[in-house]
Amino acid sequence: MLTSKLLKNSSIWKCSTICGRSVSSSQTVDSAKAQTKAATYDDRTSIQAAPKKLGKLEPFVKNLFLGRFDKSVLAYPMALDRERHDTLHQMVVPIEKFFLEDLDSAAIDRNAKIPPEVLQQVKDLGLYGMQIPVEYGGLGLGATEYSRLCEIIANDGSIGVTISAHQAIGFKGLLLEGSEYLKKKYLPGLATGELLAAFCLTEANSGSDAASIQTRATLAEDGKTWLLNGSKMWISNGGTADVMTVFARTEVDGKDKITAFFVERAFGGVTSGAPEDKMGIRGSNTAEVHFDNTPVPAENVIGEVGKGFKLAVTILNSGRFAMGSTTAGVLKRGLGMTLDYAFTRKQFGHTINEFGLIKQKFASAAVNIYAMESMAYHAAGLMDSYEEYDTAVEAAIVKVFSSNQGWILGSELLQIMGGLGYMKSYPYERYLRDGRITLIFEGTNEILRMFIALMGLQHAAPELKTLVQKLRNPFNNPGFVIKTTLRQIRDRNDRPKLIHDLPGYVHPSLKESATSLEYCVERFRFAVQIILSKYGLDVVKPQHQMDVVRLGDMAIDLYAMTSVIARASRAYCDGIHNGEHEMLLARTFCKEAEQRIRRLMSGVQNMGETTDLEYSAIADMLYSKGGYAAQHPLTVEGW
Repeated sequence: MLTSKLLKNSSIWKCSTICGRSVSSSQTVDSAKAQTKAATYDDRTSIQAAPKKLGKLEPFVKNLFLGRFDKSVLAYPMALDRERHDTLHQMVVPIEKFFLEDLDSAAIDRNAKIPPEVLQQVKDLGLYGMQIPVEYGGLGLGATEYSRLCEIIANDGSIGVTISAHQAIGFKGLLLEGSEYLKKKYLPGLATGELLAAFCLTEANSGSDAASIQTRATLAEDGKTWLLNGSKMWISNGGTADVMTVFARTEVDGKDKITAFFVERAFGGVTSGAPEDKMGIRGSNTAEVHFDNTPVPAENVIGEVGKGFKLAVTILNSGRFAMGSTTAGVLKRGLGMTLDYAFTRKQFGHTINEFGLIKQKFASAAVNIYAMESMAYHAAGLMDSYEEYDTAVEAAIVKVFSSNQGWILGSELLQIMGGLGYMKSYPYERYLRDGRITLIFEGTNEILRMFIALMGLQHAAPELKTLVQKLRNPFNNPGFVIKTTLRQIRDRNDRPKLIHDLPGYVHPSLKESATSLEYCVERFRFAVQIILSKYGLDVVKPQHQMDVVRLGDMAIDLYAMTSVIARASRAYCDGIHNGEHEMLLARTFCKEAEQRIRRLMSGVQNMGETTDLEYSAIADMLYSKGGYAAQHPLTVEGW
């Protein structure tokens, strides 16, 4: 019903109207041709309210675990109306000039510090309050606009992390669950950069396992103040933040539960360690933060007492989506610089851009940049277009794919540059050092691949449980059992019935890619059934991770395929410049993604084709020996 209603309301009927936009008819930001003025902090009051959202939409990727495909997402979302679109373009101009022309990022990296005058310029651009509502002094940007600006800001990793730690997680709790008192008190200062925020969750013994934190808050006898004690580590802005979202254990009805507090450094009892000497993002401040009987007013609890763990997870889940645009922004700049070099570097009588292996590296970079960019803005568009859209899985997918590809492609671009890429006089080695942290923070990619799979399985489990119960009672459900059995026979023989008619919802030139996507959706549905049938409730046990994570990896490629097909179809139908090239990028990505999904499905369906058991046995041997267990190749018994 939702799909058909959306298609009707958007004047979309199958392919020809999917070419239209589902939310607005504005062109892409970078295609705007109007002369624009510089947008600074003083211009923020001119930003208009966001367009009205379309209501609620079921979580797209989670539903893929049930074999459901909401075809409305194939209308690539454009959540900006013309006015907000033009305003965003005005903002982009001065920000691009600052980050791409004026800023000395090499000096920031070399000196491991962002100069105060640089931070002031960032404040003047309004970048400390991008997602703070206008009524509290911020820019009031939606997810799409925020992603676009982060794409530029990411060209300096140190500033990017400083700003992200401040607003994507630092004060995000106030926006989500903060009282009106807290919002009015702190958001205006946070928006201007007068106050800098940090997010204090990680401790020495609790990294990915956030529930194991030991920092404790005890309610004073007067019932008006909490006393905070404990230490946090690896905190971005930890030594410079004025205010912090701090998570601590509190006693609730005789049980330990986590509560979130908004803590001012000025409350007292807050100290920070020396800045960490890091591999990358060296200009950002990363430090330990210690709390020694820090008094926190009861009104500075964020949300409800004892509900902090859920808030921490929500904050982290909501902040990951922008990593796709940030990584794409850096890679696109690096790709352009490397292409310039390849056209001038001559070897064996040819410029190196002519060689097949170099072409392969460039093309792979373009294909995967297109995928991460497509996913990032697709997810952002869904967040902006629909009420309370559950983007936790999509955001995790964007983060995992983008950070992995950022590391791989950054290395490949450096490789094309040869020895020059290894020199500090070029930015490639800094890009690699800065980018490496993206595979670790806001949830390691290993944890998030499991998170993607387990969130989807949790969503699918109740319905699949009902399916199993019906199959176990064939006399009460004869028609259902026969139909399901025939479908399972087709699934086991790799001949799934394609029932979604996805080619009918995109441009005809993408028919093969859409058919490939539909095939992969059906294989994924069967893979989910196999995993749940094999492990049941034991699916969460550590020994099954290598099998379960295959579902996470398949889900990543499915969302990427969906996003590139939707984007390329819209671009071609709208006559966007180089639309045919986008079609080629999408087709190429889908072809490679199907190959990956086939390999993953083979592992799910037949463990004998994997090396899971061998890897487990090898690791056990390493553990028992305390290191590499094979003898040196020069070892001879008896000598």
